[in-house]
Amino acid sequence: MPDNRTTKLIQSLPAAVPFVGPETMERTRGAPFAARLGANESVFGPSPRAIAAMEAASTEIWKYPDSTSHDLRHALAAQNGVTPENIVVGEGIDGLLGYLVRLMIAPGDAVVTSDGAYPTFNYHVTGYGGTLHKVPYAGDFEDPAGLMARAAEVGAKLIYLANPDNPMGTWHDGMAVSAALDQLPEGALLVLDEAYVEFAPAVAPIDAGDPRVIRMRTFSKAHGMAGARVGYAIGPVPLIAEFEKIRNHFGMNRAAQAGALAAVEDTGWLAHVQAQVARARDEIAGIADENGLKAIPSATNFVSIDCGGDGDFARAVLEGLARRDIFVRMPFAAPQNRCIRVSCGTPDDLALFAAALPGALTDARALP
Repeated sequence: MPDNRTTKLIQSLPAAVPFVGPETMERTRGAPFAARLGANESVFGPSPRAIAAMEAASTEIWKYPDSTSHDLRHALAAQNGVTPENIVVGEGIDGLLGYLVRLMIAPGDAVVTSDGAYPTFNYHVTGYGGTLHKVPYAGDFEDPAGLMARAAEVGAKLIYLANPDNPMGTWHDGMAVSAALDQLPEGALLVLDEAYVEFAPAVAPIDAGDPRVIRMRTFSKAHGMAGARVGYAIGPVPLIAEFEKIRNHFGMNRAAQAGALAAVEDTGWLAHVQAQVARARDEIAGIADENGLKAIPSATNFVSIDCGGDGDFARAVLEGLARRDIFVRMPFAAPQNRCIRVSCGTPDDLALFAAALPGALTDARALP
């Protein structure tokens, strides 16, 4: 039974999480996965310099972290050509989205997102009593113009757009995102999730001081530090300053701060990972083609594969892969749920996926 001392809002919500983790799935199935290709982690790992920095910092883990993430913020500011006051560091993009929604959304406030986009944002909005309005994808792309139009209709305070997109991997040219801002309703804020920005062909040319936008970035993808939980936001100084009122000032891990700082400085390792991801994307597309499937062009560290059916068929393929010890995920909203989503892996990982996919497809096609 739920605890009836919680708020009426909390009592009205389902006890659910946006994603079931692979460890939970492994415990349920009673066996580990042979290839972990579902969580968009970087199997290529962090920079060796980041690992060394985290190992060194572990001897001082008894200390609280720097509550301001001073050195990391200054390094990120220099890298992005902004001031440290334009940056807030937090516990991954997920944590920063939670803080942002807490800052901006009161019960009943309207929020616009794409139907099928990153569900953790929705989780935070619902948790603070906001009202979600969803816009369909345009093809396999989020629809910036549609998002802006819907926001104008409902008086939205926040509009969420991921570029490049998760779960499809598609992207809009940076100039297209900038142009969409001309349609942003007065008083609204565009939440531009750039978790995969290091893999994007171009970055939207938006000034950090633009009061219409806050950009979210992470060390979980290209920098290979998903378990360290490090993210940062770039935005106008007055908005970034508001985070100081509510954020967990000691929420960052001390070793993670040191690792992220070393990762920023190791541009050679980032280039290495980008090359490995490009290779893996081509290999995943080739595996799809060999099986008569279509890979969706991607600017991320994963590839969505159109299985050629509906969501039930794609789910059957997913389950067939799991029976063969391959962990992948799939989009959860139609029509994008006709796809499975495969994270970039090592050659060994992708060889296992290539071996398992034909059997999974055969099983799925045999179902009534």
